[in-house]
Order: sequence, then structure tokens, then C-alpha cells
Amino acid sequence: MRRRLSTVLARGAHGPWAFQRTRSRSYCDRSQRPAERAERRPGPLSTYRSMVSRGKLRYDVYQEKVAFELEDLLGRLEQYGKEMDDYHEKLTIWEKNRESERNKLLLEEAKLKQQEGVWMEARNIRSGFVDKWIFRRRRGNVEPGVGKMVSYLNREKRLDSVVGCRPVAPATPKGIYLYGNVGSGKTMLMDMFYSATEGIVKHRRRFHFHEAMLEIHEHMHDIWKNRHNDRSVQSSTFSWITSLPFDVKVKEWLIGEERYKQEVQTKHILPAVADKFLVDRKANKIGASVLCFDEIQTVDVFAIVALSGILSRLLSTGTVLVATSNRAPEDLNQDSMQQDIFRSFLSKLEENCQKILVGSEIDHRRLIPNTTGDQCHYFWPSNSDAHREYEAMWHDITKQAGENIAPRIISVMFGRSLEVPESCNGIARFNFEYLCGRPVGAADYIAVARNFHTVFISGIPVMSMRIRDKARRFITLLDELYNHHCRLVCLAAASIDDLFQGTDEGALFDLESFQFETETEGGKLRRDVLAAGSAGSGPPPSGIISLLSGQEEMFAFRRAVSRLIEMQTPLYIEGVRAFHPFFQQHSQQLSICSTSSSLQPSY
Repeated sequence: MRRRLSTVLARGAHGPWAFQRTRSRSYCDRSQRPAERAERRPGPLSTYRSMVSRGKLRYDVYQEKVAFELEDLLGRLEQYGKEMDDYHEKLTIWEKNRESERNKLLLEEAKLKQQEGVWMEARNIRSGFVDKWIFRRRRGNVEPGVGKMVSYLNREKRLDSVVGCRPVAPATPKGIYLYGNVGSGKTMLMDMFYSATEGIVKHRRRFHFHEAMLEIHEHMHDIWKNRHNDRSVQSSTFSWITSLPFDVKVKEWLIGEERYKQEVQTKHILPAVADKFLVDRKANKIGASVLCFDEIQTVDVFAIVALSGILSRLLSTGTVLVATSNRAPEDLNQDSMQQDIFRSFLSKLEENCQKILVGSEIDHRRLIPNTTGDQCHYFWPSNSDAHREYEAMWHDITKQAGENIAPRIISVMFGRSLEVPESCNGIARFNFEYLCGRPVGAADYIAVARNFHTVFISGIPVMSMRIRDKARRFITLLDELYNHHCRLVCLAAASIDDLFQGTDEGALFDLESFQFETETEGGKLRRDVLAAGSAGSGPPPSGIISLLSGQEEMFAFRRAVSRLIEMQTPLYIEGVRAFHPFFQQHSQQLSICSTSSSLQPSY
């Protein structure tokens, strides 16, 4: 007979670490606790203690310490949000005044050039060929570009004296960098904090490494494409200059000065990407911002340069970072790539974040109680009994969805698409070979995770060095399904603990690697990033996939097994409806419809 997952869960549920409904010990006395906030979502500390008291989690002193620190940060964010609102109001006024004064200075300079041009024309007529030759010779001695740079700097200096200094931003609360073992609770605690920030800060985003790198790449592509637009489109930006009462040459000078200002402000691609990454500053979306970054890592040169430039920019402009990783910040760059850039990034990270070790060696996912052991979402081995039960669950769940089963095409980043063979109202079914045996990557898996709250996968084999590419893709897929809180139903050849057999035949490739989909454009974009980040003059990497140490690989295996186990527990499955984007969007649509109907006149 087929063994159920309950036997897997039972392995870690006995002995000295058996689950206990232990009353939570207080990490600090009452006088030290963060102030209670009225009419707010529960903070991470109260959420954690509530889950422990209800038997949903096993108490861990390290986790409670982290929850306390996150609760304290949450309390400081409320005041910080008010200070940032006040700062941005002052900044908006200052920027408008500066731009107005700058236009005045430009017009004054243009008038002088207009007068100078008329005077020089009369002087040249009187003085003849020699004076004309001397004048041109003097102009020819000026190095191209230097004149624009000098006039730009002089103008900025004058503006400082006229408008005054830029308003000073409020001190940013220190963020938190969590690191520790697989299953120690890093992601869970960060998500508790992220959920509690709703309504406290205006701008908040949560990214996993794969999703962040894809979005960075997409923004880079957009910026690079916009910079190479037709010059006629660029010149339309300066249409206001054409109506001024100046000669053509003076108008050309004005356009040149404006274009130079734009080039200075967008000289490096990474700051421009950072300004779109969290808050679209051009859309005037101002206020406090929080970035939650799960599984931060530096797998290659591109990741180091891109993350260094973008996170440094965000931290410098007041964003609060809460991050998780399996490594301490100083241990991220195991291969000593781009040391100067990495040291600068490390300095910025340590300046703006408190690092906390979640020191438990226990994989808490194995200790989550399974009160409904008869319900299984992981069927193994692939015999007729398991296949019959797998099919029965597919028919039961799709029947409840109330729609016909049909193929569907979903959009993927970079203008691509993915065909889903069978889907039904947020439910999809795939074969392992279809998802992991073809050249697909993180962007495809993110699209699947966003569109479907329940994913069925059959034909999952035991993975070893022989199919390392498929194993890499499968774990990337698991990461995205887990990060989007999808329900996963599997039909596999072996139990979860026996699914990855890489150690029997040698280490596998790093399973957290990231792949660019548009390699041709990606190569150019990576060259731009390396140049902007002063990453050296050597050739760019041929691809972004890298090999890491055996320790890093084993961490990826352990994390995948740990997450697969958690994804079968009632606690996780109950959260699908609460956390998956499919249900959140549906809830928002119902809310909009309800609001609209309430506004209709009643008769």
C-alpha cells in the first residue's frame, strides 16, 4: 500500500522536540513592549504569540526575539510615515521653486546669447576675416562637452544660493536582515511584518529573489529602449522652446542644455531602475516605503552589481529594508566577485540594517501539526492506486470550481506567453516534463503562480545529477508556488525526503540560479550594468547561471524538501484563500461591485 505524507510528518513529531502547546515565554517585561496601536492589523509579535497559543506553531525563543524586533520597527514606521509625508511636501515645493528659478536663469542666459549674437555679427562685419578667424579659433579650442558641464555646474551653484538647500529627509529607521537555517521561520516572520504594514506605510513591496531580478531586468530593458527612441520623439519634450523669441542657434543651445541636464540626471541605469522598482517617483507617488526581500543572494556578477546599485539607491532615499537570507551579509559573496562593489554594498547594508541570526537548528516546518492526516496532497509512489486518488482529487476540486476544463494561454514577462494544457477557474494541471523538461525559467513559473491558486503536477521523478537541469527548474518552480502561497498537488515517484538524490551521484547545480529569458537583449543590458557599476572592462558573463558551493546546493535541497512538507499542512492550505493573489483580486472586485451597487438609487 502507498505510504501517506503523515508518515513523513511523523518523523519529526516525536522525541525531545515533540510539538507542545507551550505557553509563550515573554521576551521582555511589560515595560519594554512596543506600544499597542488602535485599529491596526495585529503586529508580528501578537500574531506569533497568538499562533503559538492556538497550537498553530511551536514556541521558539529565537522566533519570538525576531518578532519583538519586527514589532518595534513597525511602531517606529508609523511616526516615520508622518515625517516622510511632511518631508515630501517640503521637497515638492523646493523642487518646483528650483525648476522655476532654473528656467529664469536659462532664459536670462538665452537673452544674453541672443544679444551677443547680434553684437558679434555687427563686429564681424566691421572687423573682417581676421577677427572672424580668431573668434572661431577660440571656440574651436574648447573641448566638446566641457562648456555644457561648466555652465550646468555654475547654474546649479547659483540655484543653491537663490532657492536654498534641499530639505533634509528624516532619519530612516534601521531595517532588519534575518539569516539562519532552513525552516527557522525567517520568511514566516517577515511575512507577518509585511502584512502588519498595511495602512501604516504608503508604499510596500515584497519580492523573492527570482521575481526581483526579473523586474530589475524588465525595468532595465524599458529604460534602455526609451533612451534609444527616435530623436524626433526626444525633441518633442522640448517643444516649449520653439515658441520662444530667439534665433535658431539660441534655441538649439537651449535644447542642448536641457538634454544635458537629463543625461546628467539619468547617467546611470541602476538609479533609474531603483526609482521605478519600489515607487514610481515620476508619478509623484511619495511617502514612506518598505521593501521586504526574501532569500537575498548574490549568485553572480550581475546580481552583485544590480542589487548593490539598486538597494544602495533605495536605502539612500529612505526605504526601510527587511530581508531574509541563508547567509550573514558578510558571507553572501562566497566567490569574491567584484569585491569593491560588494564591500560598498555591504557597508550600506550594515549602516541601514540590523542583522539578526534566527539561530534555531530545527526545521519548524516538520513540526507543524497535521490535524487532518487523512487528507493528502502529495501522492506516491506513481502506482495505480496513487494515480487513481490523484485523479479523484483533480475531479473533486475542478467540480467545486464550477467551470469547464479548457486550455489557456497566460502572459509571461518580456512579451512571452505560456500555454496551460488544462485549467479551470484558478486551477491548472501540468506534467513534470512540460514544466521542467523544456527551456522555461522563473518568469514562466511566476506567471503560473500568479494566475493559479491550485497547481497539479504529475510524473515527478526522483532527481539526480542525470537530470540536474530539470531539478533546477523544479525547485525554482517550488519557490514561486510557495512564495505566492499556491496549493500544490503532486504525483511523484518517491516520498518528499527521497525526492532529491543528488548526493548519491555528486552535487547538483545550484538550484536557486536565475535565467534571463531574452538572452540577446539581456547580454547588452548586463554590459550596461557592469559599465555603470564600474565592474571592470572584461567581457560580460555569457549567462547568469552559476555554480556555487556544495553547501549552497544542499541548502537549496533542504529548503525545497522543507517547503514541500509545509505545503501539505492544513495551516498552509487554509492560508491559500487568504494570501493567494487570485482570491485577493476576486475580493477586491466584489468590494468594488458592492460599493458601486450601494451607490445606485433605490426605488
